[in-house]
Amino acid sequence: MTVFRRLLRAALAILALVASASPAFAHVGSPDVYADGAAGPYKLSIVVRPPLVIPGVAEIEARVLASGIDSVAITPVPLVGEASKHPPVADLMQRSSKDPQFFTGQLWIMAPGSWQVRFEVKGGQGAATLSIPLPATAMGVRKMQPALGTILAVVGMILLLGMVGIIGAAAREAQLEPGETPPPARRRRSYVAMAVAFSLLVTGVVLGNRWWTAEASNYSGNVYRPLEMTATLQGDVLDLKMHDPGWLRQRLMSDFIPDHNHLMHLYMIRWPGMDVVFHLHPEQVGVGDFRMPLPSTPAGTYRLYADVVHASGFPETLVTTITLPILSGRQLVGDDAEGTSPALDLIFSQTEVPPSEAEPAEARDDTFKLPDGYTMVWKRPATSKAKAPVEFTFELLNDQGKPPQDMALYMGMQGHAAFVKTDGTVFAHIHPSGTVSMAALMMANPQAGTAQNSTPDMKGMPGMEMSSGSLPNTVSFPYGFPTAGRYRIFVQMKHGNTVETGTFDAEASEPGK
Repeated sequence: MTVFRRLLRAALAILALVASASPAFAHVGSPDVYADGAAGPYKLSIVVRPPLVIPGVAEIEARVLASGIDSVAITPVPLVGEASKHPPVADLMQRSSKDPQFFTGQLWIMAPGSWQVRFEVKGGQGAATLSIPLPATAMGVRKMQPALGTILAVVGMILLLGMVGIIGAAAREAQLEPGETPPPARRRRSYVAMAVAFSLLVTGVVLGNRWWTAEASNYSGNVYRPLEMTATLQGDVLDLKMHDPGWLRQRLMSDFIPDHNHLMHLYMIRWPGMDVVFHLHPEQVGVGDFRMPLPSTPAGTYRLYADVVHASGFPETLVTTITLPILSGRQLVGDDAEGTSPALDLIFSQTEVPPSEAEPAEARDDTFKLPDGYTMVWKRPATSKAKAPVEFTFELLNDQGKPPQDMALYMGMQGHAAFVKTDGTVFAHIHPSGTVSMAALMMANPQAGTAQNSTPDMKGMPGMEMSSGSLPNTVSFPYGFPTAGRYRIFVQMKHGNTVETGTFDAEASEPGK
């Protein structure tokens, strides 16, 4: 029975691999794509849930924030290459019977790599398109449940013994008249036939097991493995060296493109308190090698999350840790910023229930006091459930409680945010346009700019407005917590030459609660 059980488990190994795939690239543990954008005059709020296997089906939701919509069609298109110029026939999304502005659809993604989902909206104001980047590939492996393996092994054993019995009966009784007793010679022949059949079937089981094992091994070799990174300190200079674990031969460490004018965005968070955060931008000094002198830094162990984007538009987040002494380093300049806040233990030890449930929404304190007297306010939603799309809106007020008159764009946008789960399993760097990198978004929408300019003229993308008047003092980020649990949110907005960093804590409940 052991042989058959091994075969049946191996026969479903690929399915087990498939079921566990979880695409998550420029973020850690946050696979779904959330995006806000404009297809011409039509504002869209989009969620793309990537397929669990390649080829596989992506689940897509779109809310059109306008009336008079006739239809929304979606098309899967490679982000780069000749195939990106020849899209297939579009699929119409299904309109909700309860909400005429809400549409759902599905798309087959046929190969791993950088894709885009192209939305074509038709309505009273004509037709327009918007493309949302989608990185796609398998991310993990999950073993079959023992109970399922046992059931399949038993079923397989029954089928095999049944086949042997059928062959034995055919050799013993197929040429006899009804009711005639088989002679000893036919019985002996049936035993021989059953033994031969059993041997052949067992041989097939063993060979099949080897073949499926090889297929499973080949598949597991295609499971995404991010670039690895090691961090060392030389004086006050942080040195980040990348290493390729050998996922794909065509992946390079010399083809990074600027995203918001920087080849790398580095979040450095002190752990486990998450009370100190730096948003830094190391410079590339060699192939797979980034360096920068650190600013003055409190001692402690820091988790490092480094975002980069390949020339294909494929984003990656590299993760490592480093323990630092107290550093008396340089002053923060340019786009580099830092923030401090109470440690997590202090925040969550004050109550046994999550902050989102301890008090009614109107009574919660969602104001973060900044060192210069300014405040940042989170307009917290009434509920926070995992897998549910939410607009996270924040407001910056001056020391008099009024909107600052010198609001400025921070790296071309009204703000940046990082959502980090307190157990370290989730990290997501979010823009007002969503979870996608701006470099990939611009590649998908070439009519709005080029991927080489990270301060694009993308007036249709939230957070990118550059009107002649003063900028708003609020910023919104479309996102959904991927799993239930506690999160810390770091939000950055700029006024004048000052980058403010606010810190907020949230608790996401299970999707069905």
